[in-house]
Amino acid sequence: MFADNLTKLEATDQWRRMRLFDAEGKPCGEILNQPGSSGSFRVYYHLALRWGGIGVKAAQEGLELFAEHVEDARAHPGKHPNIDRLLAVERGEASYSVRCESN
Repeated sequence: MFADNLTKLEATDQWRRMRLFDAEGKPCGEILNQPGSSGSFRVYYHLALRWGGIGVKAAQEGLELFAEHVEDARAHPGKHPNIDRLLAVERGEASYSVRCESN
């Protein structure tokens, strides 16, 4: 399901890195557009375009897009850090603005 969801999202080939900023504008994470994290990059990119950042509604959509991986993330905190971030946003513990850097 996750792989199918990715095929419906915007292309991200022009980007190499996404930087995440907390509610105070401080850098707090990054996602690289490379094997092993390109799927997360694509989901977060889509959410940022659609919602203007990563808030509660964006996180809820993101969790739907991550599909079968969410259950594993809930069972094993820390195994899927990009899903963990969305779970924290959904609980109201965080929000993020996003900035992408090109190749």
